[in-house]
Amino acid sequence: MGEDLLRNWHKKAVEHRKQYQGWLKRADKNKTLDRLPALHAEAFSHIDCLTCANCCKHYSPRFKTPDIKRIARRLKMKEGAFIETYLRLDTDGDYVVKSSPCPFLGADNACSIYEDRPSDCARYPYTDEDVLLKRPQLTLTNSEICPAVYYVLEKLTAGAAGG
Repeated sequence: MGEDLLRNWHKKAVEHRKQYQGWLKRADKNKTLDRLPALHAEAFSHIDCLTCANCCKHYSPRFKTPDIKRIARRLKMKEGAFIETYLRLDTDGDYVVKSSPCPFLGADNACSIYEDRPSDCARYPYTDEDVLLKRPQLTLTNSEICPAVYYVLEKLTAGAAGG
């Protein structure tokens, strides 16, 4: 059943964006948060990130100061050199990768700094935490980048008007 739900997921995510947007405005926070851990686990029982890697190909996490320190140390680089080589400031004043795909993404879709990756990467796609509700625009964007977000939203909105 999960594989059927994921067939043409990107196209369906785009088509369902307004439905998701309306649902996110009306969602019962406590009921939703109670359901997220199980839905997150269910989604990832059907999705292998290494066959997808859309997040690493089309999205940049924020690199916060602890991330920069940790990754620079791992790469045996000075923090300034790491920033200059790999990062730029975005319009929000956050450090993000200069280009897509992520420079740490390998041809096999594996991350070369996985153990030390930014906290945003470790938390992505936020389908098991309140970010899903607190940042609806991010959730809508992520539904078109990550099949797990699409999957969770489809399960949460099942039976909702227009669904």
